[in-house]
Amino acid sequence: MPAIAIIGAQWGDEGKGKATDLLGSNVDYVVKFNGGNNAGHTVVVSQEDGHSEKYALHLLPSGILTPGVTPVIGNGVVIDLSVLFEEIDGLNARGVDTSLLRVSANAHVIADYNRQLDKVTERFLGSRRIGTTGRGIGPTYADKINRIGIRVQDLFDEKILQAKVEGALELKNQILTKIYNRRGFTVDAVVEELRSYAARLAPMVCDTGLLLNQALDRDEVVLLEAGQATLLDVDHGTYPFVTSSSATAGGACTGSGIPPTRLDQIIAIVKAYTTRVGEGPFPTELLDDQGEFLRKAGWEYGTTTGRPRRCGWFDAVIARYAARVNGVTDFVLTKLDVLTGLEQVPVCVAYDVDGVRHDEMPVNQTDFHHAVPIYEYLPGWWEDISKARTFEDLPANAQAYVKRVEELSGARISVIGVGPGRHETVVVHPLI
Repeated sequence: MPAIAIIGAQWGDEGKGKATDLLGSNVDYVVKFNGGNNAGHTVVVSQEDGHSEKYALHLLPSGILTPGVTPVIGNGVVIDLSVLFEEIDGLNARGVDTSLLRVSANAHVIADYNRQLDKVTERFLGSRRIGTTGRGIGPTYADKINRIGIRVQDLFDEKILQAKVEGALELKNQILTKIYNRRGFTVDAVVEELRSYAARLAPMVCDTGLLLNQALDRDEVVLLEAGQATLLDVDHGTYPFVTSSSATAGGACTGSGIPPTRLDQIIAIVKAYTTRVGEGPFPTELLDDQGEFLRKAGWEYGTTTGRPRRCGWFDAVIARYAARVNGVTDFVLTKLDVLTGLEQVPVCVAYDVDGVRHDEMPVNQTDFHHAVPIYEYLPGWWEDISKARTFEDLPANAQAYVKRVEELSGARISVIGVGPGRHETVVVHPLI
């Protein structure tokens, strides 16, 4: 049985958690393969009595909410252990079984000095700041690349952990004290904090690459869930305003240990409009009442940070780019209901850069910064679409909007979100 990847097609917050949850009962494993607790998924689970439960997940895979599914934190993730156990305890208190969770022995852990460096570096940058969440994600990935990182498996060998922390702090304490005028860290304090999680963590830890490949050999379904999104990918995003990991379909393989030949379906989640958190270029951004309308109607505030998201119209250039970079087989279009009540709905079909039309992403950062959206205006609709369950249930203008966005985006739209609930979904083509 092949593996399936779910990818964000914009700058994140597209609704990947809902899509993963939608597939949850049809899959056996759900894997988080990149990022850390710098991004969050909001999942609304509808009960049989009509009551809904909302869950905000930051580090755990969304599949942890589906009974019988094995949730996996892959080797490509950086883990804040305090956040991990806080989330586990919160879910357990609400009756969610987390006993099946498995964690890669090769995943890197976020040490307290990385959180501190993240915060002080961002403040030091001032107007050149990236807009990080300050949770130590970037510095931990930098340690990984610099080969001075601490992995989950190191927590179970105190001598190795001690040596690795000593090596890391030789440089980091110099930076903190002499450049940023901050207090340094002691080796013993860092080791003690990390070791305090070892006993509870140990039963969860395994070779997750082996676990997942054996599951595929048994014809079980493995779902790979991206944190962040294509335009935040460290290689393919709007650099330098990106995350520190690979959030594309390629990253699904490196971050999980599953080879590319076993990936059969790439599902990209795209919002019916566009949002972004943090700094960086955003061609369709609205700084007026329409932007505020999208923010309020879509409740566009960060799951992890609570920061208001920047809002703009749908950008088909970005969608085409995501389709190409990831090899998208299916789009899931979320939050179509947010556009209800607009007389016209603009869609960005291309960019104007100094009088030159660009139908694809500009090759350099300067052109993208100066890109002016070229809009096509589609008629809006006023009908409540939250009860729609088939494509034909949608108003004619909503159908036309979806069809046009599909034409512009380079892959078929298989699922449409018409509300926040698990069942508020229109399935045009079954995903599994």
